[in-house]
Amino acid sequence: MPTKLSVNINKFATLRNSRGSNNPDVVKAAQDAERFGADGITVHPRPDQRHIRYGDVWELKKIVTTEFNIEGNPHPEFIKLVLQVKPDQVTLVPDSEHALTSDEGWDTITHASFLKDTIAQFKEHHIRVSIFCNADERMVEGAKATGTDRIELYTGPYAQLYPSNKNEAIKNYIIAANLATQMELGTNAGHDLDLYNLEFFKKEIPNLLEVSIGHALICDSIYYGFENTIQMYKRKLSSII
Repeated sequence: MPTKLSVNINKFATLRNSRGSNNPDVVKAAQDAERFGADGITVHPRPDQRHIRYGDVWELKKIVTTEFNIEGNPHPEFIKLVLQVKPDQVTLVPDSEHALTSDEGWDTITHASFLKDTIAQFKEHHIRVSIFCNADERMVEGAKATGTDRIELYTGPYAQLYPSNKNEAIKNYIIAANLATQMELGTNAGHDLDLYNLEFFKKEIPNLLEVSIGHALICDSIYYGFENTIQMYKRKLSSII
């Protein structure tokens, strides 16, 4: 099964918000991303709405024709939004309100009860659930107990170590992904994946269902163009080393 590319469009909203107008238009960005080959659209509405706003989520729901993924920390307002919008997938991340970016996965053991109760709400509304998870066997086992459908492997540590030792960087991810498959959990991945390290990650994790990429892809688009960049990323996901 080919790995899907979900394009995170938060950075379009960040740029728009910096000037207080509607340029760039995040709805058009999502439409263009799909037209250029994206398999899905990801947004991360934070409580301070510093990039994607709750209103954007409603507008995007109207036009996204691929897969709509909303990620965020499941505080009450977020849960309410997701249950009303009913995206294809919700990805739960444990970042604090003022975090610069998501930088660790859930402790699925400590927060087992909270995650189980929260996930049950989403699944009752037929929303697929993925939870942000470190490449740690104990955390994957804990994730299974929460009732989630998928895990999203936090790939920040992989990206950091990749330039100096890619085989060491991928080791724990192979173990975690294989364990997830054995437990009948789907495997997604995201954070700091780029044109440099994505192809190797895909090769070593053959059961990878989806990657969510925003920052690196948008940065590359400045130099290569949005359409060309999306196709470049898709080729990394489809190539065989």
